[in-house]
Amino acid sequence: MVQPIKGRGTALRPPGRFESRDTARVDDGWGTIEEELPPFKTTVTPERAKSIISRNDSPDIGFDQSINPYKGCEHGCIYCYARPSHAYLNLSPGLDFESKLFYKPNAAELLDRELRKPGYQVRNISLGANTDPYQPIERRLEVTRSILQVLARFRHPVGIITKGSMIERDLDLLMDLARDRLVSVGITLTTLDPELKRTLEPRASSPQARLRVMRKLSAAGIPVRVMFSPVIPCVNDAELERVLEAAAEAGAGTASYVLLRLPYELKELFREWLDAHMPLRAAHVMSLINQSRGGKDYQAEFGSRMRGSGQFAELIARRFALARRRYGLDRSGEASNTAAFRVPPAAGDQMGLF
Repeated sequence: MVQPIKGRGTALRPPGRFESRDTARVDDGWGTIEEELPPFKTTVTPERAKSIISRNDSPDIGFDQSINPYKGCEHGCIYCYARPSHAYLNLSPGLDFESKLFYKPNAAELLDRELRKPGYQVRNISLGANTDPYQPIERRLEVTRSILQVLARFRHPVGIITKGSMIERDLDLLMDLARDRLVSVGITLTTLDPELKRTLEPRASSPQARLRVMRKLSAAGIPVRVMFSPVIPCVNDAELERVLEAAAEAGAGTASYVLLRLPYELKELFREWLDAHMPLRAAHVMSLINQSRGGKDYQAEFGSRMRGSGQFAELIARRFALARRRYGLDRSGEASNTAAFRVPPAAGDQMGLF
């Protein structure tokens, strides 16, 4: 068994599915396998993007425009469905995903340019749909803040998804956007147990910090959604009602959930995490997952990929619907105002006389 690395979601570095070769550490008889490895470090690399708004036509996703300021995520959540995207960079969806990070230094410039195009159609932009826009490196780089500044100037609607408490830093921009119903925030709250969070989401904010953020945002008039995602059988599913109740008390107005998704290389990584942290129940967890995915680790079909199928998935759906109604988490509060959009003067433009 691979020994866990403190503060990391996984110690594995499996090759991406596009790689033609793999490497493994073996004992060559010279004793070198016993030598200590060099200190493990996170690298952050600028990547100048050519465009900034990603578009999708997936029928089971509630937005068709998104922006991801970063590739890779230092939070290290073992369940993250975005991990396999690192394979497109010839990097591992395992340890590389949470330690080899990329940011878009020209994000604000590109966004300003795209929003000025004559044919641009105003629709809600989801910020952080793939990787967290408020992961630790945002404190120094402020790419997310620069994007919000552009959206505020254009009065453009935005929905933010995060599990990082750093969003509090941008309360000034969020309150400005909220005055015109231009912002909503989804806070992912997977567990209330600090010990489970420590291995499941090693570098994300604590459950208590996320509840504090909900209170602060709600008090400032910003619509808050609690996202109980992912629901992991026999790991955190028993907390469903408690999480929704705590979120409602903290001011959340609506709620959503997603059943654990294990696409591509994520299957291997999650199985290794189970063996390392929950060895006695690993087989049972995977059995319930398989029962909810047609006998497989994952099914990617639209419609069922978020919710699963079978008895366990149906039970979760019923429990969620009852808890959502019981705690009043069925209000509408998404950023939806497109009428406020305007194109501000560009730098160097001549102002009108009247």
